[in-house]
Amino acid sequence: MTSTYRAVLLTRKGGPEALELRELPLEPPGPGQVRVRVRATGVGFTDIIMRRGYYPYAPRFPFTPGYEVVGDVDAIGPGVTGLRVGQRVAALTVHGGCAEFMTRGAEEFIPVPDGLDDAEVTALILNYVTAYQMIHRVARVQRGTRALVTGAGGGVSTALLQLLRVAGAEVFGVDSPPKSEAIRAQGARFIDYKERPFDQTVRELVPEGVDVAFDGIGGGNITLCARAVRKGGQVVSYGFTSAVGRDGSSDNLGTFLGMASLFVGTRLRGRRSAFYGITQLYREDPKPFREDLPRLFELLAERKVEPLIAHRLPLLSGRAGQELLERGGVRGKIVLLRAVPEPS
Repeated sequence: MTSTYRAVLLTRKGGPEALELRELPLEPPGPGQVRVRVRATGVGFTDIIMRRGYYPYAPRFPFTPGYEVVGDVDAIGPGVTGLRVGQRVAALTVHGGCAEFMTRGAEEFIPVPDGLDDAEVTALILNYVTAYQMIHRVARVQRGTRALVTGAGGGVSTALLQLLRVAGAEVFGVDSPPKSEAIRAQGARFIDYKERPFDQTVRELVPEGVDVAFDGIGGGNITLCARAVRKGGQVVSYGFTSAVGRDGSSDNLGTFLGMASLFVGTRLRGRRSAFYGITQLYREDPKPFREDLPRLFELLAERKVEPLIAHRLPLLSGRAGQELLERGGVRGKIVLLRAVPEPS
């Protein structure tokens, strides 16, 4: 057995050059821990925010990025039950996935059924659980609910479109014209935000307003969502990407104004509001995640959801993945995979 392994380390705040490939000692798992040989991890916007030095759940530098992991149990520490060597598992890790091996507490890992694609499972862990929990645990969507999704061509938004369709909702997706066909393909009605303010289009289509709006952009979108939602309806926010500069820096004022608009402005209009963050919820209580991810495995096996994979890159290509994401235009999830050969 090898005594070392390779991992991508984020060594400091900065650009992609702050990501370095290192060789590290391979340690045995401690009591209650499991060591996993990583099959796949994802690349997401949060990884870029961490690299720029703004994310409340990031550890101190240096650390390995990789928010979600699929892997095989490689070694089991004393006292661990319920898992076996060779078993495929998944975990919401927040960091640590962009490496050949990782070690965490056994309670973090959830068995993955046979027959599911590693890249698609990776997309479920963060994007689809986020969407599923907002739909079913926050908004409590019922069949016939009219739902609005902004930035509808993004990763979490695509998951929202698919899972809202599964839930029997009538869905309206807001984005730019190049993403119109992809949004329609998910069964949603496309709304072009560049043509005019999208709340005006929504009110023409649904004069009384939709029941719920899901927004990950923030800024002026919160006000438009509140105008598009009926009185007594709900606006659910899951991020303020508009308050992050092009260089990844945080606009604290923009975030504050976004929160004020969500929790004050929306409620003054007679609408309910909520902010959802998967990591905060998971840290407070991991039980919902452990319940919801297996449900998504079932939907994936039945092909009721089909994650869009934008790029499949070699496992240690964390820098290349982040550079792709920063250039923009990515439709779907970037996944780093052990089974993809390194370029020669």
